[in-house]
Formats: sequence, structure tokens, C-alpha cells
Amino acid sequence: MKYIKQVIIGLLFVPALMFAQEETVELFTVPLSSPNEAGKLVVEQVAGSIDVIAYEGKEVIVKASFGNRKEHYVDENAKNGLKRIENNSLKIGAEEKDNVVQIINEQWNKVINLEIKVPTNFSLKLGTVNKGNISVTGVSGEFEISNVNGEITLTEVNGSASADTVNGDIDATFKTVTAGANMAFSSLNGDLNITFPKAAKGNLKLKSEQGDIYTDFDMVVEKKKAMPQTVKTSNTYKVKIDQWVNGKINGGGPEMLFKTFNGDIVIKSW
Repeated sequence: MKYIKQVIIGLLFVPALMFAQEETVELFTVPLSSPNEAGKLVVEQVAGSIDVIAYEGKEVIVKASFGNRKEHYVDENAKNGLKRIENNSLKIGAEEKDNVVQIINEQWNKVINLEIKVPTNFSLKLGTVNKGNISVTGVSGEFEISNVNGEITLTEVNGSASADTVNGDIDATFKTVTAGANMAFSSLNGDLNITFPKAAKGNLKLKSEQGDIYTDFDMVVEKKKAMPQTVKTSNTYKVKIDQWVNGKINGGGPEMLFKTFNGDIVIKSW
């Protein structure tokens, strides 16, 4: 039976002391339609960190700590002797349908750091923009993770991942990888440190504009001649070479893409 379970917290008042001390408080628990089956978590927010941790339960537990806006806030009325009252309002909720849980954060002007516990077998789609990192620990599934100004960390995960950030490192350790699944890791300003099991197979495509590439895999690098790309118009002729490093580990397999501009690429085995 398909149905929607929805939890909404509006205008939740939390003491100002909690905001100052970054104390984590539990907001709500979301039950699953099919607790014994795989699920998916979707979180996309503007400001704040997202930490997802696997546990042995069968529900999704959402906790949060709240950033202090005073560092961004210029109190124009302070000169007039008025007192500023801390605005502790909060509007955040969750929607569950067919084991897909979406966290809905409507507090766009406030930093909210989320700590979310999920059952082990859970795919993830996570995104944040400012003032936060994204971390995942012990989860098994397919991961689609995007950050802009922060790091991405995957610790002892199982499955496959597509992870990208603009300003930050990506650190990932896979206990197992999904056979045949493509993966991609990219950062503009950051290092890529990725660890796979020794038996992992893949066709690797790597590029670092301003950094180096390292691995302890016995990677077979393909020797390819640089091929210029040309574009002709009525009065313009352009030519460029966009060369990647291509190699295979353990005989080859699904495509694994690694790209950074200002940073190193480190691919290790365990």
C-alpha cells in the first residue's frame, strides 16, 4: 500500500543557549513503509553540514544543531538602544513514501547542521552549499553527493558513489564496491583521496591540472597519442588538446572518473 508519512516542525523554539553551544537536539523520527527493505534518503539544503550514520534500527532519526547567525548579522538598531531578540524559529520536516525519506529544510537563512541515522542498507542523495561538510559512515547503497564550499567524507561505506565539490577535499574509503557500477569524484580546489578494496576492478580516467596522481594499485596505463581537437568557422581556427590519464586496475571494469584542478589524486588499496 502506497502512502505518505509526513512530519513537519514549524516555529520550533529552542533556547538561545543551544544555538550558542551548538548542542545537538533530536527533532523527529521517521518510520519506513517497508522497514526490512532498502531505502533512500534525500537531503538538499543551503547552509550547514550533513552527517549520515548507519545504525541497526529500522527508522530514520533526525537530529540537528543550529549555527549562530550573529557572525553575519549587522544590528542596525543597536545604536538606538533596542535589544535584539534571538530568532530561534525553525521550519524543517520530512516526507516518507515507499521507503524514500526526504528532509525538507525551509530555513534558508540559518545554518542547520543535520545528524541523521539511517538503516545500513540505504542509498543517499545529499547536497549542501555553504558553511558545511558532508560525511557518511557505514552505509551501504548508491551515493550521489554534492557540496560547494566544504568537504565530502565517506568512511567504511559499501556500494558506489558520485561525489563532487568545488572548494574542498573528497576522502572516501570503500569496504566493498558494487560490481559493474560507474563512479565519479571531482573537485575544483581540493585533493581526492579514495581507497578501494585490493580486488576492485575499473577503467580509470584521471586528470589533475595543478597536482599529481598517486596509486599503489598495479595500474596499467594506456599509451595514447595526443589528439588535437579543431574547430573551424568562417574566420576562426581553434585547436586544443584535452588529454586524460587512462588506466585499468585488475583487468578493467566500470568507468571510474577522478578530476581535480588544484589538488592531488590519491587512489589506494586495502
